Amino acid sequence: MSSSPFPGAFPHQHHDPRGLVERIEAQLRDRIAEAVEMAGLKLMVDLRRRHGLPAPETTSDADRRDFEQMAAELLTHLRSAFRAELAAEERAEMERAEAGHEAPRESLLAGQVFLARRLPDYWQRFEVHRAAYTKARLETPPAKEGWLGRLFGG
Repeated sequence: MSSSPFPGAFPHQHHDPRGLVERIEAQLRDRIAEAVEMAGLKLMVDLRRRHGLPAPETTSDADRRDFEQMAAELLTHLRSAFRAELAAEERAEMERAEAGHEAPRESLLAGQVFLARRLPDYWQRFEVHRAAYTKARLETPPAKEGWLGRLFGG
């Protein structure tokens, strides 16, 4: 008999040393990162359109940095918005979940995974906070460029 009686079934479990909890958390982390990146990209495109700029290009290093910055800012906003809704004990648990990650992005994602596992309405809240952030960013008047813009309130 082969090592797996159903070789095509549940391929993510074969040869994966992680337990169920670790696999679930990895999937949540990937889905949250993807949702943040897609929301950040859409906001970036909308902001550029609003300012009369071209859409970002995949070959541009500057556009890549802008995209990563936009996603990081959204992730930071999500942390703040969710954290404000939590009780003191839950905030402490979230901070423990975020601790121990070297990169700030990984720490923020760990906090979001904690929330997604803890809050049954996480994705609905995520969308509310994302929409509020997007609306605020799009309603902020564009900064005026150059010294004349700074002189006259840019």
